[in-house]
Amino acid sequence: MDASAAKPTIIVVSSHVADGSVGGRLQAFVLERLGFPVVFAPTVTLPWHPGRGPGTQIVPPMLAFADSLADLARAPWLGEVGGILSGYLADATQANSIAELVVAAREANEALLYLCDPVLADHDGAYRPPSVVAAIRDRLMPRADNATPNRHELALLMGQRPTDNAALVGLARRSGAAEIVVTSAFAEEGQIANLLIRPKDAFSAVHAALPEAPHGTGDFFAALYLAHRLGGDESAEALDRALNTTLHFVELAQGRDGLPLVAHQAMLFE
Repeated sequence: MDASAAKPTIIVVSSHVADGSVGGRLQAFVLERLGFPVVFAPTVTLPWHPGRGPGTQIVPPMLAFADSLADLARAPWLGEVGGILSGYLADATQANSIAELVVAAREANEALLYLCDPVLADHDGAYRPPSVVAAIRDRLMPRADNATPNRHELALLMGQRPTDNAALVGLARRSGAAEIVVTSAFAEEGQIANLLIRPKDAFSAVHAALPEAPHGTGDFFAALYLAHRLGGDESAEALDRALNTTLHFVELAQGRDGLPLVAHQAMLFE
């Protein structure tokens, strides 16, 4: 048996971007390089990251997307699925299909870990409509074992404007997710904090702010965090490992708008 056969399958439900290391395309690559079999269900196909400018979006028809995920929910290999990672949603109705898939996969494997990465907002504000925000809040977050919102996304989901990390902890514990890492949390000038929030404790991992972080860092971190949790790491260790690798790749990007995954993929194992 090879190394990959010993690891559980992960279903990634997120965007497919034709050009660029972002979204589900990035996550599938990273997880497969780490030895996890991946089933990738795109929520939308884009020519490039929207931050580069307008581009044609190919959104699967609502019923076709629902039928496709329903097929996965009754696949004979569903018990081999150990993780589900959801990210960018093109339409609010996609949350219903993802939620049903999570329920089915958890029935087939009670050890399943579902990570919800709510791709909704950044420091410039929300870039997804209220219907998608509500769908993630009501349908996905309550089913999540792990969630990785940035602080702007958590505020948007909970309808409040936190002003410090104590407020973020309170919002996270009311979000429905069992364990949350809030990225881009509050920190002193020149620093960025990442809060790991569990039911009975919370702590912060702080690092220096890096200028001009490329697109895809949140997608990258979410995939790494899930991989380490599925690999048996306790949450604090998973945070530390995922954060260190993410920061390393941001430094390697050297001002480019994407992470240099192909050139430096061997460093995923360091």
